[in-house]
Amino acid sequence: MEVDQLQRTFHHYHASLFNEGFLDEQFVQLQQLQDESNPGFVVEVVSLFFEDSERLLNDLSKALDQENVDFRKIDAHVHQLKGSSSSIGAQRVRDACIAFRNFCDERNIEACLKCLQQVRQEYLLVKTKLEALLRLEQQIVAAGGASPM
Repeated sequence: MEVDQLQRTFHHYHASLFNEGFLDEQFVQLQQLQDESNPGFVVEVVSLFFEDSERLLNDLSKALDQENVDFRKIDAHVHQLKGSSSSIGAQRVRDACIAFRNFCDERNIEACLKCLQQVRQEYLLVKTKLEALLRLEQQIVAAGGASPM
């Protein structure tokens, strides 16, 4: 695929992530922090988000599987995931975390388990979408184009 076509594909896909609510303006701000002196900034931040999210989702699964559920601990994990998702603009993950925290306050284990599934699903969706976006960027650069980020 030629560079112009790849760039059009990138911009269309990028716009769709905002139109479908996967990303918000915070992701644009993240992209604006990337420059020639740090060309891998977005990839680095997004990779850290993936690592943190997977660790937190595993911690949440373990915490909800305990005989005596510590809702303060669960809320702390969800709060951290909410902050992490907000910082990169993962809007749907953040929104799912807000609902999750409300059920922690109510100490509702069944609703928390459902919210964990919802947060995990939204995380996996945004991860897949961001990985595709970053692959497109790499293809553009490999084809000799400038990074669209």
